[in-house]
Amino acid sequence: MGRSVARGLAVLAVSAAVVSVGAAPPSSGTAGQDSRPAEKVPVAVGHGGAVASVDADASAAGVEILRKGGNAVDAAVATAAALGVTEPYSAGIGGGGYFVYYDARSRTVHTIDGRETAPLTADSGLFLEDGRPIPFADAVTSGLAVGTPGTPATWRTALDSWGSERLGALLKPAERLARDGFTVDATFRSQTEANEARFRNFPDTAELFLPGGSLPVVGSTFRNPDLARTYAELGRKGVGALYRGELAEDIVDTVNKPPVDPASGYDARPGDLSLKDLATYRAKRQAPTRTSYRGLGVYSIAPSSSGGTTVGEALNILERTDLSKASEVRYLHRFIEASRIAFADRGRWVGDPAFEDVPAKELLSQRFADSRECLIEDDAVLTSPLAPGDPRDPAACAPGGKAAPTTYEGENTTHLTTADKWGNVVAYTLTIEQTGGSGITVPDRGFILNNELTDFSFAPANPAVHDPNLPGPGKRPRSSISPTIVLDRHDRPVVALGSPGGATIVTTVLQTLTGFLDRGLPLVDAIAAPRASQRNQTTTELEPGLWDSPSRARLEALGHGFRQNPEIGAATGVQRLPDGKWLAAAETVRRGGGSAMVVRPSR
Repeated sequence: MGRSVARGLAVLAVSAAVVSVGAAPPSSGTAGQDSRPAEKVPVAVGHGGAVASVDADASAAGVEILRKGGNAVDAAVATAAALGVTEPYSAGIGGGGYFVYYDARSRTVHTIDGRETAPLTADSGLFLEDGRPIPFADAVTSGLAVGTPGTPATWRTALDSWGSERLGALLKPAERLARDGFTVDATFRSQTEANEARFRNFPDTAELFLPGGSLPVVGSTFRNPDLARTYAELGRKGVGALYRGELAEDIVDTVNKPPVDPASGYDARPGDLSLKDLATYRAKRQAPTRTSYRGLGVYSIAPSSSGGTTVGEALNILERTDLSKASEVRYLHRFIEASRIAFADRGRWVGDPAFEDVPAKELLSQRFADSRECLIEDDAVLTSPLAPGDPRDPAACAPGGKAAPTTYEGENTTHLTTADKWGNVVAYTLTIEQTGGSGITVPDRGFILNNELTDFSFAPANPAVHDPNLPGPGKRPRSSISPTIVLDRHDRPVVALGSPGGATIVTTVLQTLTGFLDRGLPLVDAIAAPRASQRNQTTTELEPGLWDSPSRARLEALGHGFRQNPEIGAATGVQRLPDGKWLAAAETVRRGGGSAMVVRPSR
């Protein structure tokens, strides 16, 4: 283990003891009209397992399962189902995601690709009309953007492989939460307000999320009895009920004939989803990506997500720089440039490996990273869009060929992290794409459908360069989701984390990891630190904490250009402490702050 990592982990162990905050035990019920909402704290330390998510009721659902003897996988499913209630604009059974699992008994990491897929009838012209890409705003609120949901299949695959409880038991907390209601906070109201105009185009969506025709009031109780009934059905019949039968028919009808209010005049382009698309969908168990960093093993999700390869390549590029001793300006400069390079290579090489020849192993080789790292200079800035390198034939400091800018990805999603008393860990990021997904609710079912297919390139970003992310039949769109688990030299967990944020997920995970492993920040502080995000674009996004800092002027003097982003990501994580305790950490402010809970808090 490198000196900087060893020093950082020693500091973190001490810091955890100092900052530990015991999460209050959740009430036996969930937040409803007459019940107190679960307490929301960003860090908790204790024994018996841990859960970190953006929402207190969801974290409480996971801890409830752990208290009853469930494992980390069971808790992750219960937490995810609850997030489908309280974070319906970010996640739910109408979407998909990526699941990373550490098995304590075998000390191995496993993953599930639960990404949504395009209809079997889709081709590269899915989003073209008269040879031109349709307006992005028209695509996101349409049946055309809806992919076959992968979240229920992910739950089934995870539980069949590593779970210990029945799905029906794991859905009970979320079913109760949907039936009895949760307390509306400012984040839920503001997200509803941001979607109000398009929600009003769909009567079923408006009836559910604009009760009485108005925005939900902060402090009021929000109920979703349709979703409670849907969860109860899945609990009785299994998730196969979503892929075959009446629920599957309801989804197909909704996608292909979006239930628009005729008076709205809105043209919601229909999709072409079929019962066969649903019946043949499979979540994929696959090997994780692995990168060695400072003597630690960094594991994440392999393509179809670009998260594991892009975070891994950037870490390999940073391996040669002692970030623990670097000034803040040099640290940020190196972090920004490594991100720029890794995104240039991601755009050229990463797509769905069932359709594209993705050189994942070569992208993660130290040889390739070294050939790219030498492009970075301490007194100058690389130009974006930067051309990609060739991982199969690395040439030191090669200028590369044709560059392609990074395409847009919706910036919502949600992430949860769980651990149990046996030492198993889950990092799970799930999504329905942008805030509010497609805006289309399946009538009488209580959930919004995703608009994940807008993560495909509508047309090649650069016609002279092969684009591996064009649509295709049954193809998974490229993602930036990066759930990550770090192991020590004995293959025991050090930390697990992830974040929402579209393409900013990669840079959020990378910055949090380097803040934690290299800069010696306690996990909650690494999560809270102000963020930068460079994605092979002409300017780097900065949160206000960096925009207003002296470092910005010093970086601009080197040649960096910046633009503001008020909020980047919303990470959560868990850390294994030396004495067998778990530390759970979440955001302190972003998205209203997150919720960290443990089974038996330390006082």
